[in-house]
Amino acid sequence: MKRHINQKLRRILSVGSIGLVGFFGAACTDDYDAMNKSKTSLVVLTPAEYPKLFSQALSQGSYHPSYQTATNLFADLYAQYFATSTPNFQSDRYFTNMSWINSHWNPIYIQVVPQLRTLFENYDAKTAEHSVASIWWVFSFHRVTDYYGPIPYFDAGIPAQSVKYDAQDAIYDDFFKRLDAAVAVLKTKTGEKPFGSADIMYAGDVNKWIKFANTLRLRLALRISKVDPARAKTEAEAAVAAGVLTTASEDAMMVRTAVSSADANGLSRIAAWGEFRMSATMESILKGYKDPRMEQFFQPAFKTKTYEGMRNGLSPGQLIEELNTNDNNSNIGARWIRNTGTGSGWENLLAVKADIMHAAEAYFLKAEGALNGWNMGGDAKGFYEEGIRQSMATWGYSGAVVETYVNGTTPPIAPGDSQNSPAVSNIPVKWGATVAEQREQIGTQKWLALYPDGSEAWAEFRRSLFPKLYHVVNSVNPDVPNTGFIRRFPFIDSEKANNKAAVTEAVKLLKGEDKASTPLWWDKN
Repeated sequence: MKRHINQKLRRILSVGSIGLVGFFGAACTDDYDAMNKSKTSLVVLTPAEYPKLFSQALSQGSYHPSYQTATNLFADLYAQYFATSTPNFQSDRYFTNMSWINSHWNPIYIQVVPQLRTLFENYDAKTAEHSVASIWWVFSFHRVTDYYGPIPYFDAGIPAQSVKYDAQDAIYDDFFKRLDAAVAVLKTKTGEKPFGSADIMYAGDVNKWIKFANTLRLRLALRISKVDPARAKTEAEAAVAAGVLTTASEDAMMVRTAVSSADANGLSRIAAWGEFRMSATMESILKGYKDPRMEQFFQPAFKTKTYEGMRNGLSPGQLIEELNTNDNNSNIGARWIRNTGTGSGWENLLAVKADIMHAAEAYFLKAEGALNGWNMGGDAKGFYEEGIRQSMATWGYSGAVVETYVNGTTPPIAPGDSQNSPAVSNIPVKWGATVAEQREQIGTQKWLALYPDGSEAWAEFRRSLFPKLYHVVNSVNPDVPNTGFIRRFPFIDSEKANNKAAVTEAVKLLKGEDKASTPLWWDKN
């Protein structure tokens, strides 16, 4: 069956904020021969083009075309993987630049929803193609709802003058149902390769998609563990029983190219701009633990030839102090970008695969689940230690160096930054004696294992308050003091202008003011 892009345009317009900006700049197909052949169809899509739609949905759902303003200047900073090193950007001081937030919202509603809706219409629900598309729908939307709370979800992409927002608990309920249904289908399709090479994450490997879906289900189960512990337990146990990611060889990594900015690794592309460096939190933890991954995560500062980090939220005046300059702090690792030996000279490695999900995360989720008394198929200590091993494997480490790390007894250290900060925490890597210490250890090691996924790390910090993070030095947000943390993003301005009635109702679903300080449904801290 053929589908026309004019249907997709109507879907785009059905979300109040979404216009056509960006749609043609990163279109889902390169075939424009059919354009303008009729007054009712812009481009005719044939089955041969459906895999291209899936590729586009994967790429846009991972935010790499808009990585800086969708992820790096917000979640990456709030997770304290990095700190802003330029005075020009205030997001590290909690200023919410509403025009930037569009870069997080628009790719999903403009590029992901239309592509996946078209696939849903053209593939039966019992096909492998429909199932992997449904899994990616969940992955894409869980990031959006965890930024804002209530969002247009069930009616996203359906033509309407106004599109309602849905409560986050209802959205999560649908997440679990979708993942369960998709896995049930895929378990009968293990000999197929849905979308083939157009699947730029798993190349149509059904078994890996099953494990990815179950790990995502486990992630979401832990996310709701404080607000709905009974449902969390049920979903977590079902996910583990169905089979989650187990080895670093199963890490979800998305193929990127240097053909265009839309295809490049987003983190690599922005690293040469000199606008962020390693955070002091990272320095305190990595150095204290003598973590071998430090040399993969970051590079020595150009001037000192040592690994150095800086506090988040420094003022413009503080940022021009010598100790806080780019050449005195560490850029990200040589996997993404390399210094040419001239300080400000950097070579971007744009074709590096993008990190979507690491198998190590599954072990830390199971470790926490085991502490909760859930049936995770093992004990918390064993899962915790294996999570470290798998994370190390992701970054190329094995053997004695890893076992030494697992049994390490040294705590984080004072980073020696411009603020004379103390150590960010006092826990070692070696499994602790109390449940309180164990929970912090799991949260800290999971944070390291998630790197560089700031979106997930920020969400997990809000849920668990681990790892312990420094407070920002300065906040310019009247709703969030420097002793607090950002809990969510306000609803975007274009939605307030074009979908006003729905946004008004969404604030009621939020059960709090439309502010950065209002916690989400699952955030009970």
